[in-house]
Amino acid sequence: MAINLITQTSMNNRIQESIEQSIAAKQTILENPAFMERIEEAANIIIESLKNGGKIHFCGNGGSAADAQHLAAELSGRFYFDRPPLNAEALHCNTSYLTAVGNDYGYDLIFSRLIRGTGKKGDVLVGISTSGNSKNILMAYDVCKELGIKTISLTGETGGKMKDQSDLLLNVPSTDTPRIQESHIMIGHIICELVESALFTRQQH
Repeated sequence: MAINLITQTSMNNRIQESIEQSIAAKQTILENPAFMERIEEAANIIIESLKNGGKIHFCGNGGSAADAQHLAAELSGRFYFDRPPLNAEALHCNTSYLTAVGNDYGYDLIFSRLIRGTGKKGDVLVGISTSGNSKNILMAYDVCKELGIKTISLTGETGGKMKDQSDLLLNVPSTDTPRIQESHIMIGHIICELVESALFTRQQH
């Protein structure tokens, strides 16, 4: 019984620590006016693209792939209210494409090859990587530069190699992967709300 009690206490402590750490990372963003301005800038870049017929592409690996797909769905589906769909999609959703290109050309090319085929000048690519060093995203950014596609990066504290390769960097002030990803979703949700509110009028019933 004593062992179970100690284990339970340890678990409770860890739960509290995790929540506190998540709050601390977000609080640091809240207290950084420059970071807040970059979130607004990211929303404006996406708004401008969509107003001009552009598409918003998302990409990431692992948990960041899930976040990319999540945020794309918030735009192409709905966020707070019913309205027309927005042109947004995650680059990794076609598993037949991923396995074919990964097998035939290499995993590093899965995003760059697709953005070359589906992207056009005026589009935006949002790359999500906690390390900021995902090679397949960096290679996609190279293609974006060629095509005139703006890039927005969601990363961890250092920004990694994506820091110097993207047009706009949103580097969460943390080195803890789960805490970074939690902040990525918060930032992404804020951007989705700003985009939706700027492009559509909410109907009052």
